[in-house]
Amino acid sequence: MSYLIDGHNLIGQLPDMALDDPDDEAKLVQRLIGWVARTRRMCVVVFDAGLPGGTSRMSTSMVRVVFANHTSSADKVIIDRIYKEKHPKNWTVVSSDNGVLDIAKRQGMQMLKSTEFARLLERPVPVRPDIGEAVDVRLSDAEVNEWLKIFGDEK
Repeated sequence: MSYLIDGHNLIGQLPDMALDDPDDEAKLVQRLIGWVARTRRMCVVVFDAGLPGGTSRMSTSMVRVVFANHTSSADKVIIDRIYKEKHPKNWTVVSSDNGVLDIAKRQGMQMLKSTEFARLLERPVPVRPDIGEAVDVRLSDAEVNEWLKIFGDEK
């Protein structure tokens, strides 16, 4: 199962992130990278109003990051992707927008409210049975800032 996520909707549901933080998108991407490492799921996260629009250099092989251009919105980009998807049953759409979720459902996709997906991200880090301790796959703020220095901030 792959996930198509409205990034700003999700940030608004995470207790340790804020939409007014200039690095909120990068922090969410790092959180998602940790989540896909644990779950082996792929995701596409879409944000509003990036300059330039399109796929971001923050993308990895398992987390594709997309910014809507200045004439569009994350909802529109997500809806376009829903309609173009050839294998909708393989996708779950994550949004707070009921209209987007309704379209996803009509196209045969699974749906999750952003609040529900936020709870998945907040689950405790699993314990590795071979060493008996938790494996922390999250990046610290300092590590996120270091990656931003390397790759730049596309906003």
